[in-house]
Amino acid sequence: MKVDKVPGMASASRRPADSVLTTRELNRALLARQMLLERAKVTVPEALTRMAFLQAQYSPAIYIGLWSRVAGVERAAVTDLLERRAIIQGTLLRSTIHVVAADDYWPAALAVRDERRTAQLRAVRGKPSADEFRAAADKLRAALASGPLRQKEIDTLLGPGLRGGAGLWVDLVRVPPSGTWDRRRADLYGLAEEWVGPEKGTAADGVDLLVRRYLAGFGPATPKEIANWAGLPVATVTAALDGLDLRRFRTEAGAALVDLPGAPLPDAATPAPVRFLSNWDAALLVHARRTGILPEEHRPKIFHTRAPQSFPTFLVDGAVAGTWKFVDGRVELEEFAPLPRAVRTELAEEGERLAAFHA
Repeated sequence: MKVDKVPGMASASRRPADSVLTTRELNRALLARQMLLERAKVTVPEALTRMAFLQAQYSPAIYIGLWSRVAGVERAAVTDLLERRAIIQGTLLRSTIHVVAADDYWPAALAVRDERRTAQLRAVRGKPSADEFRAAADKLRAALASGPLRQKEIDTLLGPGLRGGAGLWVDLVRVPPSGTWDRRRADLYGLAEEWVGPEKGTAADGVDLLVRRYLAGFGPATPKEIANWAGLPVATVTAALDGLDLRRFRTEAGAALVDLPGAPLPDAATPAPVRFLSNWDAALLVHARRTGILPEEHRPKIFHTRAPQSFPTFLVDGAVAGTWKFVDGRVELEEFAPLPRAVRTELAEEGERLAAFHA
């Protein structure tokens, strides 16, 4: 994979083994690896591999998440990549919609397949059974051989009770134009084996790839954090880590962290520009709590049961400082606390660029 220059990369080799990383150092490591310190001059597929995929329950999040990270990205170009199958949208980690580079689709799907099926059977308590889901999947595969189907068509074919589980026994992708900026509901499904290509690789290879992707995009980390992100048992992640050449650090609280050799660890004093993030940005989820990117007093404001899509946020000095929305051609901000005038000016300038991207 091509690796663009990352702020702070050179400092990584100077950190002694088992040294303590402060919360602010972990914050800067996350920002660097997520391309939030400086937009990267890379292709969109390269960016997706580097950031450890892109969570996409809300279709515009694909575009805004990439705009905040990739230099010069354009909305039409992202849609074109989805249409050309260079990037793939499918239900993967934690049974959540993600966008991945095409080469990463099958490794990710195979890595989490068994765990997703186990979780589904546990949730339905055996009714429907695995055999019933498997039979429904065979029926769905035959129907999809003629082309993609809408969710309503699949519900009619299988019944709502079987549709969700059947998708765990036949791999499906979300097919454009659904799930794009212009047609936001991702409700058109196709067979992964036809859209992406034949299944290849093994589950073990997939787990290895997920671990590497996570550390490259979110590390340093604990095995539990990797498992939380991937939706895998900690034991599975630990076994994969045992086969890797790793650096080891500790948090200020003493938790053991692992990391890939040479991955960026910027200095704590590295400046962080303001950035706008979309709904459900994975950098804000609980696996990344150690970095302080979402201060805990603000977490209930972003994620709660009355807001299933969460809220788009903005970062100031590497931490969420408020939410934003697009209204009448402009970006409106809601600050969680009063901000200095210079920061507001920087936010206004970045907000104008985001509004232009929206338009």
